[in-house]
Amino acid sequence: MFANQPKGLIPAALSNMGERFGYYIMNAVLVLFLCSKFGLKEETSAIIYSCFYAGIYVLSLVGGLIADKTRNYKGTIIAGLFIMTAGYILLSFPIFATAENQAWLLTLTCCALFLIAFGNGLFKGNLQAIVGQLYDNPRYASQRDSGFQIFYVFINIGGLIAPFVAPLLRSWWLGENGLAYNASLPALCHEYLSVTDSMDTQNLNNLYALITEVGGNASANISEFCTKYLDVFNTGIHYSFIASVAAMLISLFIFFFTKNQLPSPAKKEKEETVSYTAEEKAAMAKEIKQRMYALFAVLGIAIFFWFSFHQNGTSLSLFARDFVKTDSVQPEIWQALNPFYVIVLTPVVMWIFSALSRRGKEISTPRKIAIGMGLAGIAYLFLTIFSAIQGYPSADAFKSLTPSMAESMKTGPWVLFVLYFFLTVAELFISPLGLSFVSKVAPKHLQGLCQGLWLGATAVGNLLLWIGPLIYNACPIWVAWTVFLSVCVISMGIMFSMVNWLERVTK
Repeated sequence: MFANQPKGLIPAALSNMGERFGYYIMNAVLVLFLCSKFGLKEETSAIIYSCFYAGIYVLSLVGGLIADKTRNYKGTIIAGLFIMTAGYILLSFPIFATAENQAWLLTLTCCALFLIAFGNGLFKGNLQAIVGQLYDNPRYASQRDSGFQIFYVFINIGGLIAPFVAPLLRSWWLGENGLAYNASLPALCHEYLSVTDSMDTQNLNNLYALITEVGGNASANISEFCTKYLDVFNTGIHYSFIASVAAMLISLFIFFFTKNQLPSPAKKEKEETVSYTAEEKAAMAKEIKQRMYALFAVLGIAIFFWFSFHQNGTSLSLFARDFVKTDSVQPEIWQALNPFYVIVLTPVVMWIFSALSRRGKEISTPRKIAIGMGLAGIAYLFLTIFSAIQGYPSADAFKSLTPSMAESMKTGPWVLFVLYFFLTVAELFISPLGLSFVSKVAPKHLQGLCQGLWLGATAVGNLLLWIGPLIYNACPIWVAWTVFLSVCVISMGIMFSMVNWLERVTK
């Protein structure tokens, strides 16, 4: 697995673990946190989530331009780590949201999210570009795909740990205050505090029942209890952002002390200055144009993959909260399934690719990406059929049921194990190999920009994430899964139709 890999690969991957740690904490909690802290509707929280994650990837394009212009990739990466740390520090302050301070506090939260997104933009694409440059050395060129898969495994270690942090800290802090966790209670508390006497009778009865369930007194002052529960509930999540600060500082330490093992593009260019004839320049320009066309074709497919895959932080998180039994496992923790599968399945996928290559049946990177879209489609096909058989209504209709009726309709966690298995295998066929593809086709003087374009395509997909929760709340939920199934199948067909051309261009 590690044979013939450049020595800078592992330090680069370890440097990225802190960013992944913070990323997966946000991926697991952001939508639910915005709902529980500010009482926002899920559709509104999903819009903020979409803009935040789109910002991460759009700003990676800016970060790539800055690094390409200055040729100071390492300095840009270090600046990004500092800026991300500042954003997480702002989020770590547990200020209670009230009607009087909500406007400025939500604005401050969004500013913190912007700092995280901008710092990530300076960091993420440029680190990936440097990893790609490790394989420009002919000695390692044949190991490019496997190198990016190894890189992907290591950075997901942070992602495996992160989803446990916020739920554990939240449960600990609730316990310290004599309370217990319940996923449905924050929304009912916000509703009671906003409407009080005009609250729907069924919701009011549900609130009384849940207050007793978590250790409160339903006959005491309900407003006082709701205020306390929301404060304690969200303070525990704020503490998880302190863990993100620590992880970012560890990443900064690792990168700073290992950056000499990574390439320095500016020095390399100086050493390799060569003069070209007019004919050579024309041929090079034509080749670059063809490679950029191929890049943009794959970027178009990537948009629809990330639109479907990153539902794990929006509609799929809501599904885990609403329709899956969470007596012993809180909904955010299910986000750990994805990085767990990445770590476990990557060696298997690499072995399969290696075995096929040894038999002269190597699968090209474009063909792997097309297969990945099909695997993502299988994940949503499974969820569509399951939800239709169960007769699940829209999420809004489901939440209006009595707690006992809703509980009887919930499914076991096995559904999430199956779903994330197929989504993760699809990710392994697309994400690390997409990074490899970009580093392979990108002109040497545009490495940072092209990695930024890959992340920019991810941003466009993320801008559409709010569509999932919108359909999820308005229609029977199988309708939402059918939309993503259709997107994956159509994208797979388009990608297969381009495979032969992409293989010719990237030889």
